[in-house]
Amino acid sequence: MHTITTTEALAAFCEKAKAEPYVTVDTEFLRERTYWSKLCLVQMALPNKGKQEGEAVLVDPLADGISLEPIYDLFRHTKTVKVFHAARQDLEIFFTEAGVFPDPLFDTQIAAMVCGFGEQVGYETLVKKIARENLDKTSRFTDWSRRPLTDAQLKYAVADVTHLRVIYEFLSAELKKSGREAWVEEEEAILLNPETYITRPEDAWQRVKTRTNSGRFMAVVRELARFREGYAQNRNIPRSRIFKDDALLELASTKPQSHEELSKSRLLLREARKGEIADGILQAVKEGLAVKPEDMPRVPDNGAQLQVNTALADLLRVLLKAKSSEAGVAAKLIASSSDLDRIAAGKRDVPALTGWRLEVFGRDALRLAHGEVALTASGGAVRVVAV
Repeated sequence: MHTITTTEALAAFCEKAKAEPYVTVDTEFLRERTYWSKLCLVQMALPNKGKQEGEAVLVDPLADGISLEPIYDLFRHTKTVKVFHAARQDLEIFFTEAGVFPDPLFDTQIAAMVCGFGEQVGYETLVKKIARENLDKTSRFTDWSRRPLTDAQLKYAVADVTHLRVIYEFLSAELKKSGREAWVEEEEAILLNPETYITRPEDAWQRVKTRTNSGRFMAVVRELARFREGYAQNRNIPRSRIFKDDALLELASTKPQSHEELSKSRLLLREARKGEIADGILQAVKEGLAVKPEDMPRVPDNGAQLQVNTALADLLRVLLKAKSSEAGVAAKLIASSSDLDRIAAGKRDVPALTGWRLEVFGRDALRLAHGEVALTASGGAVRVVAV
């Protein structure tokens, strides 16, 4: 294991990786003080060959003059699988930095859920269960932007890709035996969709949780969220540093129209009561109040607003547990609680009724909803029987 600090050394390693069937990849980053993640370290490892351990490297993206283009070129090289665990945040960084995704991708967290290792299974758990090793996680929450990195940090970082080789080879073999490679690829397609990582200021209001559905209230929420998101993106600061959701909802309720009224807010940060942020808030409230009724945002339906058949929803939960156990797949990967409520309310535009989920759970869920089948207990198992 060594640390790469030059573009030339990185290019040489990536050329080696192109000759291999796969390369394991992980990152360390910071996001507490910025809107966009700050990439601090990239770890990569090549496959083991017999008793010879494959090369593992740490890439320092903060080194003077280094370019990560060799990594991006490796990502475009389709003959080498790029293996990550819980890849979403890693992929967001690479997409934001360079507009590139690893092709092909293998996410061991998704694969583990398909192979029966439970919901949102962590890397440490897979290392214990598959690689039969223990991880020292004491460096997990350290400041990865500080240099030099400590020996403990380096050891922690490289372990995130060396054990991943054993995990990948095991899960890949399991998927081939079960014929479920396509299931994993279907889930990974979401990770490889640019829309997964793009937050448009005009859509930011949809992430704000509120119990109020008034059109005027939501129009003000939309404009406040639009202002906050744009301000945070342009200045690369966390949205919570501008104002938090509870303050946003308070502002949407009180609708201040002057700096004096704004100063009476209980939840607004002191820095937001003056200057550009205060002006932006007042302008957003003004624009929200000016929205025509026909242009007011419509809140997407959710479980609280749907007319849910609660008895059916309970039966669907029993069916899901049975089907999850039968297939050896994490229940939450098949269907969320929201999915079940939507099906029980008569909705059919539900992820659980598409793709591989339709085969595993969806068809019987629809038959149950239509009264075509019933559930019966047989010993410790639940069976589906025709009515």
